[in-house]
Amino acid sequence: MKWSEEAWKTAVPIYQKILELDFIRELMEGTLRRDRFLHYIQQDAIYLVDYGKVLAGIASKLHRLEHREAFLSFANDCMAAERVLHQLYLGNEGTVSKAEPTPSCLLYTSYLVKQWHDAPVEVAAAAVLPCFWVYKGVGDYLAANQLRENNPYQAWIDMYGGEEFTASVNKAIGLCDEMAERCSASQRCAMTEAYVLCTKMEWMFWDSAWKMEMWPV
Repeated sequence: MKWSEEAWKTAVPIYQKILELDFIRELMEGTLRRDRFLHYIQQDAIYLVDYGKVLAGIASKLHRLEHREAFLSFANDCMAAERVLHQLYLGNEGTVSKAEPTPSCLLYTSYLVKQWHDAPVEVAAAAVLPCFWVYKGVGDYLAANQLRENNPYQAWIDMYGGEEFTASVNKAIGLCDEMAERCSASQRCAMTEAYVLCTKMEWMFWDSAWKMEMWPV
């Protein structure tokens, strides 16, 4: 069994819980309150800045040219996605510079940065994978189960449920599988642990957007 199949199987109960979140349900129905969605978009934009840096950092540690180029491409795509989402949904209603990361956002980005700095590159690559794979799953789920035409969040759904993003996700999965093939059993286990933990943080991120999480006063 490929490493990615093992990782997905281990984390699938968490993924199912993500699909059950109120945030995801109302996003699919097009009934999600705009302030909740804008809270999410602001935090996602903050997250993507650090995520892009981690992807570029992983690229700098890889030996094979095609692997480095792939992760650098992923990093560039993150910056492009941040700009598109900012233009589409934030506009004049608020900028990322005025927002601070929530506890859930900061936990997630700090963990990713720590993996980049301290963990083997294979583990760091596994840690960034849920942001690809879980988002693809959610995007596909939303696209297949929408109940409303003219969903105000259609652009977001199209971005993560489209063919271009699917190709990037498949590439990222394939690269992680290639890395895992050269790992010991303990290293593969560490990759899976990082993947599962970051899937949990994906759940936390969306749940925190629904709650419009703030720092305690």
